[in-house]
This record gives sequence, structure tokens and C-alpha cells, in this order.
Amino acid sequence: MNPLTQAGAGVCRVIVAFALCCGLQAGAEPPKTTGAPASLTMTSSAFPSGGNIPSKYACDGANVSPSLSWSGAPAGTKSLALICEDPDAPNGLWVHWVLYNLPATTTALAEKVEATGPLPGGAKQGTNDFQKIGYGGPCPPPGKAHRYFFKLYALDADLALKPGATRKDLLRAMEHHIVAEGQLVGMYQHKK
Repeated sequence: MNPLTQAGAGVCRVIVAFALCCGLQAGAEPPKTTGAPASLTMTSSAFPSGGNIPSKYACDGANVSPSLSWSGAPAGTKSLALICEDPDAPNGLWVHWVLYNLPATTTALAEKVEATGPLPGGAKQGTNDFQKIGYGGPCPPPGKAHRYFFKLYALDADLALKPGATRKDLLRAMEHHIVAEGQLVGMYQHKK
């Protein structure tokens, strides 16, 4: 056997030994680390799912956050996080609200959440794309209605994020911690 063949055979033996050591078998699928997240049900007394968001909750109104409620957080939920975003913004996705470390027992947010960093119960608010802490309501340019996604996540951990975190920071921190999720979509069109 020439030296190259011997080296190739040695490499094959190492690969086979590694596969056997790690419990891999030919044709076996790699183990799955997480299943699909469970579903949360979200509603608002301010607007129906897929319905119009009243101007009270937009930049041309009082610009206060709408009431939200939910159910379905599974056992083992340690905290909740919320993101509100507009995928129809002219320059791409626009973030209206980032909120995290809501206690797991929370099942609703009242209308007009204060635009501050920390909230009662240890919840924190992040920075929206208006470069402000807290909620910033729909503010699309005149034209067709935009969609506003209120996305809620049940997590198996409290997140080590300070007040003012961005959507990107939150998404990164939530990786591998989402145990359930849900969303509520509202529509808003600027009056001409």
C-alpha cells in the first residue's frame, strides 16, 4: 500500500471512530434540539385581528399603546417579550415597540404603557426606530394601509438585556429560548 493510500485509510478510520463514539449511524438524522414553538393567542380591545387600528394609537392621534391580552403561555415560561413592527415601511421593516422580561404570569398590557425604560415587575422597554424608548405608534406616509405586527414570545429564560435594547439585540438574546409565540396584526392608513 503506498503512503497516500495508508494516510487515506487512517483518516477514514478516524471518521468512523468519531461517528461511532458520537452515536451517529449511517442514514440517521441529527438529533433535534428544539421542537416547533407552541402558539399564543393574542387579542386587543382596541382593534380586531386584521382590522384597522384607531388613530388614537397612531402618531396623528394620542400616540399611546393599545391594550393587548394573550393566553397560552406553556409551563416553563420564565418571561415574555413583545415586538411591534411595520414590514410595509418605505425603507423596509420599521420597529415601533420593543418590550422584554415581562413576568411569565402577565396576560395583558393596559392601554398607554408609559414610555420609560423599566416597568413594574422588572419588564424593560427597548429603543424603537424613532430612536425613542417605548411605544411609537403607526406613522406611515399617505397612501395604502400598512400592516402592524404585534409579536409576542414566551421564553424559557429572563434576558440579560439593559433598558434600551434594539429589536436586533432582543432577537439575538431570544435565540434558542422561544417556547411559544403568537401575533396580532392591525392595519393603519394615514388620512390624506
